[in-house]
Amino acid sequence: MAHDSEPERRPSRRGILAGATGVAALPLAAAAAAKPAAHHPAPGGRPHMDMTLTVNGRDHRLALDPRTTLLDALREHLDLTGSKKGCDHGQCGACTVHIDGRRVLACLTLAATVQRRKVTTIEGLAHDGVLHPMQAAFIEHDAFQCGYCTPGQIMSAVACVQEGHAKTDEATREYMSGNLCRCAAYPKIVAAVRDAAAKMERA
Repeated sequence: MAHDSEPERRPSRRGILAGATGVAALPLAAAAAAKPAAHHPAPGGRPHMDMTLTVNGRDHRLALDPRTTLLDALREHLDLTGSKKGCDHGQCGACTVHIDGRRVLACLTLAATVQRRKVTTIEGLAHDGVLHPMQAAFIEHDAFQCGYCTPGQIMSAVACVQEGHAKTDEATREYMSGNLCRCAAYPKIVAAVRDAAAKMERA
């Protein structure tokens, strides 16, 4: 006797494989959803150190990794981007800043070591909207091209004059030799230092 009902359908091999794949993927999807976002600090990470940096006459309280360089603290945490990251190995001078009036390479200085000391960056040279004589001299003598090294050049030049090492062009070249200019604007840099040195000495 014939039956009017449809014949029983058996699952195909392709259907079984597809279903198994979907089930196997569920734990992975759940794990991915539970995984913290990449920007969150990992548990057990290196603890931060509370420190106070005095930069351009203002105190800044920060919580930083003890390994943070002064350059990274200035650029990444205080938004003082005038100091440039050139080689990051202390060989180009683009990151030169002053600590207690003396020039240092910020990329080789740990931020934690300059607490209770006065840090001056290129942003702190001008006062009341008036450029420092060295800044004005660099503009007047067109002592830059791309400008990337210029903040470090100016900071080093100011210290060079204050240290008494800018009495002659030869001495200026010698004591500014740690500041590299890939655009080779050295003759104009020396002229700017010579001009600014005379104005700084009269001030």
